[in-house]
Amino acid sequence: MSDTTKGFADERFAHLVKIAYRGFSRNLQLRLRKESLLYGHWTLLRILWNTDGITQRQLSEQARVSEPTTFGALQAMEKLGYITRQKMGKQMRVFVTPKGAALKQRVVPAAEEVNRIALAGLPTDDLAITRRTLLAMIENLTADENAWLEADMAAGHEAPFDAGEAA
Repeated sequence: MSDTTKGFADERFAHLVKIAYRGFSRNLQLRLRKESLLYGHWTLLRILWNTDGITQRQLSEQARVSEPTTFGALQAMEKLGYITRQKMGKQMRVFVTPKGAALKQRVVPAAEEVNRIALAGLPTDDLAITRRTLLAMIENLTADENAWLEADMAAGHEAPFDAGEAA
């Protein structure tokens, strides 16, 4: 165990996942900075590159951020020329512009590089087990969150926070 991780051996899984997430996030942010791309914009563009033309609400749900947060980010992204928003009926749909699409070729390799760095030297079997474990944790936590929210709604309470902004 290195000096970097020595103090973490007995930490809760939640804390270890948070530390790993921060490492991924910081390392990616350093690379995105070269393209003057904010991490929050990366998060939304990453979704839009795969589902261009979705509604603002759908984008918020997929990114697991509040609608006002998404709205503010989309305003900034529109000013930067990365996206356009078009009202279609009662819904506002979001489309990636050619400028926003061109970013994909430059920033996806940066994200892939961060993943390669993080996973360097780890056995394939360990990675497969870790992936299965993390997916199971996500399923367990999502089921628990949904049960709590359903109980709150049944009791007449509003959701205590916007899903995705907790913890």
